[in-house]
Amino acid sequence: MTVFDVQINALGGGPANLDAYRGSVVLIVNVASQCGLTPQYAGLQELADTYAERGLVVLGVPCNQFGMQEPGTDAEIAEFCSVNYGVTFPITEKVDVNGPGRHPLYDLLVGTADVTGHSGDIRWNFEKFLIGRDGEVITRFNPAVTPADPMITEAIEKALA
Repeated sequence: MTVFDVQINALGGGPANLDAYRGSVVLIVNVASQCGLTPQYAGLQELADTYAERGLVVLGVPCNQFGMQEPGTDAEIAEFCSVNYGVTFPITEKVDVNGPGRHPLYDLLVGTADVTGHSGDIRWNFEKFLIGRDGEVITRFNPAVTPADPMITEAIEKALA
């Protein structure tokens, strides 16, 4: 099973259909609207704009498990992202990324370690996973690594090559 086989709903309902991204490189990010890292939305949108034609999809996955920083409804999340950051990349339903209610998508992701060796539970909002065209996790980035960081852009470039 790969990321493309996981069932998750889109923000606002209906299936997100991750299978549609098969053959693309996907950056999956657990997002939140009321976090100190929320300005990363702008950088994520810039990545989406810069690399879309080459096959990158940025996928936001709202989560309210860290400091209750994503309390909004689907409509509130969509409006916040659009109005404040001009987000056009796909966003899924709000899910749990840790604990007994962890969404199956994150069951597949959390076994991958980042450059510091951390694997397992998500540490905070805006943890990022780069997925290859085959649906397998390439690498993981901790929340403090911004979308413009060369570690991310170089990994995206390599995956898209």
